[in-house]
Amino acid sequence: MNVHTTPGLESLGKVHFIGIGGVGMSAVARIMVARGVPVSGSDAKDLPVMADLAAAGARIAVGYAAGNLADAQTVVAGSAIRDDNPELASARQAGLPVLHRSQALAATMGDDTVVTVAGTHGKSTTTSMVTVMLQAAGLDPSFAVGANIPALGVNAANGKSGIFVAEADESDGSFLNYRPRIAVVTNVEPDHLDYYGTAEAVYESFDRFTALLPADGLLVACADDAGALALAERTRTRGNTRVVLYGTNEAADVRLYDDGPGHVAVSAGGARYGLSLQVPGRHNALNAAAAFAVALELGVDPAAAADGLAHFAGASRRFELKGSARGVRVFDDYAHHPTEVRAALTAARSLAGGHRVHVLFQPHLFSRTREFAAQFADALNLADTALVLEIYPAREDPIPGVTSQLIADHLTEGGRLAGADDAVGALVEAAADGDVILTVGAGDVTAYGPRIVEALHA
Repeated sequence: MNVHTTPGLESLGKVHFIGIGGVGMSAVARIMVARGVPVSGSDAKDLPVMADLAAAGARIAVGYAAGNLADAQTVVAGSAIRDDNPELASARQAGLPVLHRSQALAATMGDDTVVTVAGTHGKSTTTSMVTVMLQAAGLDPSFAVGANIPALGVNAANGKSGIFVAEADESDGSFLNYRPRIAVVTNVEPDHLDYYGTAEAVYESFDRFTALLPADGLLVACADDAGALALAERTRTRGNTRVVLYGTNEAADVRLYDDGPGHVAVSAGGARYGLSLQVPGRHNALNAAAAFAVALELGVDPAAAADGLAHFAGASRRFELKGSARGVRVFDDYAHHPTEVRAALTAARSLAGGHRVHVLFQPHLFSRTREFAAQFADALNLADTALVLEIYPAREDPIPGVTSQLIADHLTEGGRLAGADDAVGALVEAAADGDVILTVGAGDVTAYGPRIVEALHA
C-alpha cells in the first residue's frame, strides 16, 4: 500500500468508518470520538462494539448504503471492504479522502509520545503488556490494540498522559504510516509473502520502519531473535537512532533470567527485578522484558514497572483458557505462523508437565500453507495428538494443489487430517486427566474450544 503523509486530526472534519465493527476500526473510532471528532460508521452486521460507540456519541448504521455517508468529510475504510461497497464507491465518486485504518490512527495520535509495537509475532500481547504496566504505574496512556484485552476491558481508549501505545501491523506495510518515538520490534521473520513477495522485501520494510524514528528516538529490539537482532545492528550502523536490546542473549541491555519454573527476572543498570507473570511461555517472558525496556525509557520506576507486569492476564485468543472438565484444560490460541504454533505448543507442554498435549490446528491462508507446510508439521509434531482442519481461506481464493494434506503428509504418529464433524469427538476421546487441549489458528477454529469443553462435560 502507498504510504501517505499523515493529516492532522483537526483537518479530517466529520469522519465516516466503513466496517466500524471490526476490532481495529472500532479502536480508532473510539479514540476519535473521545478526542472530539464527529464520527459515523456502518457495518454489515450489528456487532456489540457498535452499541458502545453509539453510546459514546457516534452515529451508527447497520448495513451498507451510500446514504450512510451523509455529510462526512473524510472516510476510513477497513481492509476487508471491497471496491464495489456502495459507501466506498460513493465516497470516491464525491472525491472524499479515503484513509486506511493506520492513517486514521496516525492522525488520531497527534502530538502524543508514540510507542509502536511491531514484529511478526507477539504484537498484541506486548502492546497490551506495555499498556497494563503503564496504567498500574499510575500513567494513563491512550492505546489501540488489535485484540480484546480482558485486563483492560476494551481494545482502545483515550488517556490523559500524552503517551500513545499502539500495535503496528506490518502485514500490508501500513506500519510505515506511524511516527513513533519508541519502536518495539519483537521479531522479524518472513510472513505475509502474499503481500511482500520475498523475504528481502519484509526485511526492507522493517528497515524503513526504524528509519521513521527521530534523532531522539529509541528502537527496542529482541536480541534472541536473529531477524530483530540483525535489524538492530543495521539501525545502529545507520547511526541515527539509539538501540536497546532485550532478551537472554549476552548482548541484551535489558537481560532476562530464568529463575526456575514460573519465575523470571530482568536486570537493567546492574539491578535485578523479579517478574510475576500470569501468562506462560518463554515468548511471553520476552514480551514482558520488551515492555520493561519501554517503561525505563518513559521514566517509570523499574520496581513499579516490574510490579505492573503482574497485572497482565493475557490477550483474547492468546493462550486463552476456554474451560476445563474431567481434569482436562482447554486453551485457544491465535497462532498462525510456524514460530507461533511452536511457542504455543511449548507453553502447553510446560503447563501439562508429564501429561499429554492435544492440538486442533486450522491453517490460515492458502499462500501461507504452501510456504510453510513442513514447518507447521514440525511444530505440530510437538503434540501427542495433532489434528489438522481444512484451510481457512480468509481473503484468498484457493490455490490449485494447496490443501491441509500438505501439512498432514509431514505429521508423525498421532497426527492426521480431521473433518469438522469428527475433530471434537477425537480430541475428547484422546484426552485424559491432566492433559491439555489447544485449538490453534487465526480462523473460526476458535469456536471449537467451547464445544470441546461441553463435550468433555457430557
